[in-house]
Amino acid sequence: MSLSYKSASHWSLDPAPGPASTKPLGAMQTFETKLHRNCLLRALRHYSAAVRDMEQMVMLPSLLRDVLCEEAEEVMGSTDFYDLFVTLKAIRATAESGLIPVEDSGAKTHHALGRTLEPLMETDPETLFHFHLEGLLSVISSLTKMSQGVTAKYMDIIGITS
Repeated sequence: MSLSYKSASHWSLDPAPGPASTKPLGAMQTFETKLHRNCLLRALRHYSAAVRDMEQMVMLPSLLRDVLCEEAEEVMGSTDFYDLFVTLKAIRATAESGLIPVEDSGAKTHHALGRTLEPLMETDPETLFHFHLEGLLSVISSLTKMSQGVTAKYMDIIGITS
């Protein structure tokens, strides 16, 4: 398999060139299924699609103002669906562009976590990579569910049942 650049916001995981592989079924197939399900690119595409659906559905974001969202308050400190809507769009833009805002976000993030990352830096690189990848997949999954929740809440507000 190879990773290929398609356009400014699209990366693609393409099968390896050459003849089709003749690998045995069974354990390898299960591993590939799990790998495919937890693929970072797939998770990012799923999140991006959920936010795009949210943007297309929510025609009047102002209707989301002052509609309290307990989940957002627990996770992000936001209290209403409008703040969540704006935050989810901003995160998608950052994820697709790869550009991190210049502000001192690193210090703010580490302070918000309440711990330093120094002990993690002493572990071997592969373990560190897997730790961060697992965390990133978990965050993306949570953000995807929040995007779908904003869409569902908006549909409920305007009287459309899903």
